[in-house]
Amino acid sequence: MIALAGAGAEEGLWLRAEQQTAGRGRLGRDWASAPGNLYASTLVRPRAGDPSAATLAFVAAVALDEVVSAYADPSVLILKWPNDLLLNGAKLSGILLERTEGAVVIGMGVNLADHPRSLDRPVTSLAGAGYGAPDPALFLADLADAFARWLATWRQGLPAVLARWQARAHPRGTALSVHLPGVGQREGLFAGLDADGALRLRLAGGAEEIIHAGDVFMV
Repeated sequence: MIALAGAGAEEGLWLRAEQQTAGRGRLGRDWASAPGNLYASTLVRPRAGDPSAATLAFVAAVALDEVVSAYADPSVLILKWPNDLLLNGAKLSGILLERTEGAVVIGMGVNLADHPRSLDRPVTSLAGAGYGAPDPALFLADLADAFARWLATWRQGLPAVLARWQARAHPRGTALSVHLPGVGQREGLFAGLDADGALRLRLAGGAEEIIHAGDVFMV
């Protein structure tokens, strides 16, 4: 998709792979690519007046939550900052944004049929949680529709997207542990989102820290 973006591909294009040989997650992690899962990417070309390109992570997250909620009980799904979707507390998907050639490429991996084992965090799949594995192509069709709708909402203003994200996320007061690259760990309570989507973390003394990048764990 990055090569296509450089060649002038239009916004709205989606690509889906049956399987990946070098899948990547956040912070350079490998992304296991079992058959039957969704591996897809799309691109957005930011326009003048759009919200920050980084907040497209929230667009992808709320679109994905909407689609998965049609296959699984919405009450066991929760969004974790900034864009992880958890099912029964275990990671179901990964979303990665990359800027290139005047575009933002948004990659999504969703564990539909299978999920990796022996990782440093709980991971699951729709099939593993007892919901069955939807056809990846049909799942992507629904996801593309939902993403287009939420992208249009985003272009009208970020607050509506952040409100939807917070309605589907862990509640305020949830205990979080945040690993900050080059800094270390922060422990605190979720205090909502800043106006630009940054994480507000209430520390033990009552002060709030605004976090723009980090690896978040619910504790």
